[in-house]
Amino acid sequence: MEVNQYLEMFIEESKDHLQACSEHLLELEKNPDDLAIVGEIFRSAHTLKGMSATMGFEDLADLTHKMENVLDAIRNEKIHVSPEILDVVFESVDHLEEMVMDIANGGDGKRDVSSTVAQLKRIELGEYAIPEVVATTETPVTAVASMLEYDGFEQTVISQSAEQGFNAFEISVKLREDCLLKAARVFMVFEILEKYGDVIKSNPSVEKLEDEQFDQQFYVAFVTKESAEDMKNKIMKVSEVEKVIVATIGKPATAVASVLEYDSFEQTVIAQSAEQGFNAFEISVKLREDCLLKAARVFMVFEILEKDGDVIKSNPSVEKLEDEQFDQQFYVALVTKESAEDMQKKIMKVSEVEEVIVTTIEQKQHSEKEPAIQEVAATATVEVEAQPATAPEKNTAASTPAKAAAPAKTDKSHAPVGNKTIRVNIERLDILMNLFEELVIDRGRLQSISTEVNHGELNETVERMSRVMGDLQTIILTMRMVPVETVFNRFPKMIRQLSRDLNKKINLEIIGAETELDRTVIDEIGDPLVHLIRNSVDHGIENPTARLAKGKPEEGTVVLRAYHSGNYVFIEIEDDGAGINREKVLAKAISKGIVTQEQSYSMSDKQINELILASGFSTADVISDVSGRGVGLDVVKTTIESLGGNISIESTQDVGSVFSIQLPLTLSIISVMLVEIEKEIYAIPLSSIIETSIIRSSEIMNAHNQKVIDFRGKVVPLVFLEEIFEVPRKEPQDDEFHSVVIVRKGEKLAGLVVDSFIGQQEIVLKSLGNYLTNIFAISGATILGNGKVALIVDCNALIK
Repeated sequence: MEVNQYLEMFIEESKDHLQACSEHLLELEKNPDDLAIVGEIFRSAHTLKGMSATMGFEDLADLTHKMENVLDAIRNEKIHVSPEILDVVFESVDHLEEMVMDIANGGDGKRDVSSTVAQLKRIELGEYAIPEVVATTETPVTAVASMLEYDGFEQTVISQSAEQGFNAFEISVKLREDCLLKAARVFMVFEILEKYGDVIKSNPSVEKLEDEQFDQQFYVAFVTKESAEDMKNKIMKVSEVEKVIVATIGKPATAVASVLEYDSFEQTVIAQSAEQGFNAFEISVKLREDCLLKAARVFMVFEILEKDGDVIKSNPSVEKLEDEQFDQQFYVALVTKESAEDMQKKIMKVSEVEEVIVTTIEQKQHSEKEPAIQEVAATATVEVEAQPATAPEKNTAASTPAKAAAPAKTDKSHAPVGNKTIRVNIERLDILMNLFEELVIDRGRLQSISTEVNHGELNETVERMSRVMGDLQTIILTMRMVPVETVFNRFPKMIRQLSRDLNKKINLEIIGAETELDRTVIDEIGDPLVHLIRNSVDHGIENPTARLAKGKPEEGTVVLRAYHSGNYVFIEIEDDGAGINREKVLAKAISKGIVTQEQSYSMSDKQINELILASGFSTADVISDVSGRGVGLDVVKTTIESLGGNISIESTQDVGSVFSIQLPLTLSIISVMLVEIEKEIYAIPLSSIIETSIIRSSEIMNAHNQKVIDFRGKVVPLVFLEEIFEVPRKEPQDDEFHSVVIVRKGEKLAGLVVDSFIGQQEIVLKSLGNYLTNIFAISGATILGNGKVALIVDCNALIK
């Protein structure tokens, strides 16, 4: 197999599985007895192992296999979850992430993990183990039942066997790691099974078992007159069999749960309904063999269901039920306030209904099937939702009222799951964005020509093209949007490790992870957030003893919050720690020469707080690996301002601090106000502008050698752009009136004095290149409709 074409997809899939492992491990730490979570982690690890082996990354597959063994022991209750064991599993995930990153950077994914492997082996051998629980008919069901699914015929065999007094078991058989003749051992197990009963199904299939195409474990569905305990003892006598679990097959669970599968949207609906106090049921309805009007009976059942709740899904689909394209049985997922018993009684009142089974939906049972490596597109980096054109829904059944057709929408919209999203390489989106930027420039040129020519049809065409391009621009920018969740996901695990390193108790709350930002901003914002969170944990949150002494709970809280406001996204890092020590910060700033003693007397609390953002400033008494390091937060400030954003700090001593970051939604196409200074055109970003104004020369005052004006009760300094940019004038200008653009950075205001306003326009931000770096107060350039170049003013640099 040619694996190179799958490499990019493998890397993306591996990152997703490792992220899922990390999230579920954090859940498991809070709920160590929840074996369903262990099952989720096990499935992610198992899939990753298979993918790694397929791609030829043996070190990655081997480490995952060792981790999988520990998870399997936890899942089967041979080992009890403890913080020490989780530390080792977290360490394994960290190694796996490093190995995947190495592969992404062109490496071979090899890494010295001998220490971690040795610890995993010790755990597996039972250093932290508890005595194995004797297999019962209840405990191991999840370990086995999740690996077997039954079609209608197999369900019938199982149910009929039960009616005739047979026991139906699901049996998990695990061979020893050093087993050499696996096929021979499988044959011996099957010989015992077929002697005492009938095998209904196996996973893997019998052919794969004969060819030894499995790891160490296989699963069998089996009907017999023997007891579970006897069957276990008989199979355990086969040489090299390490473990056997025998579980009774539960009729309701198999009859319903194995038939209905849920996508992520349906799972969310079920989960949210449960939170709001609703019951989520899976209902199996069987009609009598001699039922003549099956569609009519289905309609009557749906009428009862929709009267008492909402139908989430049906199998077969509503269209097939209406057309009677089913045998005698159908399945429905329902959320309702009614009890299972009441729903069963109500449906049983429908004529010709023979049997109704109502089962509570367990949310954890909806696990996605392990994705095969070939099923995913070869280039996978960014998912783009396919937006189908809206069209009126066709009413397929005249005989069935609209009420019964309601579930059809749900089923219809989720049937072709593969067509809902496609994966597009991010490079293609970048190329698309660049081409659109050129169109924006040409649009400006056409608008300029249209104004000069003043031709009716040309004006109309250009106006229509501008509207269509506006819609196209919205779609392209939306395609590039990525949830900040992709950055936030790394922080829970980081907080866990920091709290252990610093012996602090810290709770991280994440709010608004679904908030979207342009991919270019997302790529840059990760490191500044890491630095700010480490700073909050190290400098902000006190140790438990100090917190208790201040009357606070011993567990500190760090809140990571994201939300939209206008054309900006705000990200806030809030902690309930010690806050900023005003005296300590001032003393440090004076000693470093950042401010003078005289200046410090007139500084507000906000100005003092923001001193910690100055270059080289650090209040750390000891430079540590967590934060400080003698660098301070100036790097964070520089990065955020280079993205066109700003950072502000609010803090109250012994109460806590809030670091607020303001970022533009996108960096490529921005709205500006074009202004003119002696035939030169400049662009001022509209996001920085409060308003424009015309002032008289007599209104200009002097304060501390600075020209200022009174703007709505505030003293606003004036900045003459002709002086800043040294614009040469043919003759001196002595106008009575001045055009002023009032701009803002945080709470600070300034008035930019220009010759005249041209108007608002959307422009494409272009870099000045490598030769024109660090030009004061210029953040880039743009090409105007007439072909001329306009420089873009950096308002943040002008306001001090």
